[in-house]
Amino acid sequence: MDSRPASSNARGAEYPRIESDLRVTFRIKAPDARKVQLQPGGDDNGLGKGPMEMTRAEDGTWSITTPPAVPGFHYYWFLIDGAVVSDPASETYFGWGRECSALEVPENDVDFYAAKDVPHGDVRIRWYFSQTTQAWRRAYVYTPAEYDRSAAARYPVLYLQHGAGEDERGWIQQGRANFILDNLIAEGKAKPLLIVMEQGYAAAPGVVQAIATQGRGTGQVNLFEQVVVHDLIPMIDATYRTLPDREHRAMAGLSMGGAQTLQITLAHPDNFAWIGSFSAPLRGAQDLKTAYSGAFADPAAFNNRYRLLWLGAGTAEQRLFEAAQILHEALDKAGIRSVFYQSPGTAHEWLTWRRHLHEFVPLLFRSDGDAGKK
Repeated sequence: MDSRPASSNARGAEYPRIESDLRVTFRIKAPDARKVQLQPGGDDNGLGKGPMEMTRAEDGTWSITTPPAVPGFHYYWFLIDGAVVSDPASETYFGWGRECSALEVPENDVDFYAAKDVPHGDVRIRWYFSQTTQAWRRAYVYTPAEYDRSAAARYPVLYLQHGAGEDERGWIQQGRANFILDNLIAEGKAKPLLIVMEQGYAAAPGVVQAIATQGRGTGQVNLFEQVVVHDLIPMIDATYRTLPDREHRAMAGLSMGGAQTLQITLAHPDNFAWIGSFSAPLRGAQDLKTAYSGAFADPAAFNNRYRLLWLGAGTAEQRLFEAAQILHEALDKAGIRSVFYQSPGTAHEWLTWRRHLHEFVPLLFRSDGDAGKK
């Protein structure tokens, strides 16, 4: 009686169940299995180190109760006699390069990413043909609640990228970006804006597109850069009522998407004025004179060109956190303005990135006197 089904469960499913102390009980029926294990998604997860052995009941149901979980969104799957099996009781989410089960563990007294009784924007699916890849591509586009009511209004745009092994659905299904924006806009903390979410992978014509898994590869970054600049931005500006200039265009991303963001925005200053790097691997950032093809070499020019450079990570993802902190300190010493954000207690996981988005968006598209200030 002290537990309840997870909000990430398939409709009507009783398990996984979360106790008031955040212990989690998983169950699956596999009467012919010899061995069943619970496997959390990777080392940076809030469920514990796997695989975890499950116990069989007489009716062929296998179960396990974990220690208290860390709040947030966590991928998992079962290993049934060594085979990877999704939990039929969970909704599915694209992560780890495939459809995965996942668990939403509630965070006490935190609701900035919850659906509330406020005006809600729309999430639209836009198919378009890429001249770069000679293939059809799909973007998810968030429009604020007022978009269809204000026929003459034009809006700034945030291009928001997912991480390796995920796709353009991630920021909505896993990240709850639409609810974060609905709530911020309703509270007057953020300007109404569009968010564009695209898959971070691209392949040359005739080449089979690869899907990078977490921690492996960067998803054909150079070709994706061409898709963003030559295909995606023009399509969005032609289709939606945007403010089609660099001052009203931002880009941000998590992990692989953060690395893509830095590469693309720093290489194309005529396209972007606002930059957000969430838990990104920082390529060659130790030498500010040469990093990102010399983008930081002239501090005065950089500060004049970019309105916001946001860096950060979760405090529990030590390597990425330290790298972001070191770069921020080096930039500060060189006289380059940046914001360094710490997500307390979180690792390489969606709660880290939800917090990033919640704190990052209110800084976007503000006046000169407010830019870069929290």
